[in-house]
Amino acid sequence: MIPRNEVKGLDLEDSIDDLLSNILSSEYTRQPLYEGDINNIVGIFHARKANHLLRSETVTTNAIKRFAEEAYFIPESTTLTTQLLNFKKTRKRFAVVVDEYGEVQGLVTLEDILEEIVGDFTTNTADDIEEVIARDDGSYVIDGAATIREINKATGWELPTDGPKTLNGLALEQLQSIPDGNVSFTVAGYRFETEEINGTMIKKLAVISLRPKKVPEE
Repeated sequence: MIPRNEVKGLDLEDSIDDLLSNILSSEYTRQPLYEGDINNIVGIFHARKANHLLRSETVTTNAIKRFAEEAYFIPESTTLTTQLLNFKKTRKRFAVVVDEYGEVQGLVTLEDILEEIVGDFTTNTADDIEEVIARDDGSYVIDGAATIREINKATGWELPTDGPKTLNGLALEQLQSIPDGNVSFTVAGYRFETEEINGTMIKKLAVISLRPKKVPEE
């Protein structure tokens, strides 16, 4: 799941110029369309509709909503295999994940689920991910917003995935607060050292595995 804090969407309360800029520059095929707050999702805008939108006489928020698809909501308790079947049944590829109170928790796509089941279809090494940068000493400088799943995929590590979804979330869970200065801590055989902190999150950490290297079986 793409966690809520990483969701990129279109806020209909933004100016038309900002909305158009976000539509045309987005790296994503689909973006949630919401009014003021991500919990107020009113549709999903598909990039292929951008040309149709621009051909309309006047681009307005109502026009953007008119070209949007209906949002597909799923409970966060849905299992991975069940959702794969649900995607097939509903002929959907993109869903908004909500908790028991209807609060948006994130987004999930058919591609995300397939990658979880059969692995990434493309080579995805640490060198390909700007958020995970290898150092000569075997450690990595990692962006706090990087997801644990992404880090494990890039490094071959086994950071715990049953808790916080991002590295910043994992660090804050261990530290219980945002530190005033750089600190270090160890989790599951990996040592973390904060390198950049702002007022609301830990931006960058240096991480190294303390686990013994696996010896290939002959």
